[in-house]
Amino acid sequence: MYSVEQARAELARLLPQLDEIVALRADVAELGAAVTFGTVTPLGGTPEFKAAQALLDEKLTGLGGVPDLQVKGLAPLLLDFPAELDGEPVLLCWLEGDRDLLWYHRLDLGFAGRRPLPL
Repeated sequence: MYSVEQARAELARLLPQLDEIVALRADVAELGAAVTFGTVTPLGGTPEFKAAQALLDEKLTGLGGVPDLQVKGLAPLLLDFPAELDGEPVLLCWLEGDRDLLWYHRLDLGFAGRRPLPL
């Protein structure tokens, strides 16, 4: 379980890695399309595609080393940090593009039940 402060500190530590995952995901998509459709990309060809896939998998696996962090999606990148608010278990929810941890949702509601964290 994280406090809001602990989750925000962990997110701040992870942001450079998360930015790298987002960039790698885009490279993998571009390289995959080029390899599949026989088009040219300045990123390379099949060897670069396989290397980018392997590096993306490695980066995502590295997130598994963060205690209790839940990776809920890759496109967009979505992370949940287990926490408790007002005595109720919740997930502090971070979505790609956010630079801070600003949302939460109840365990039973998922992303659709996201609410802003209280000030």
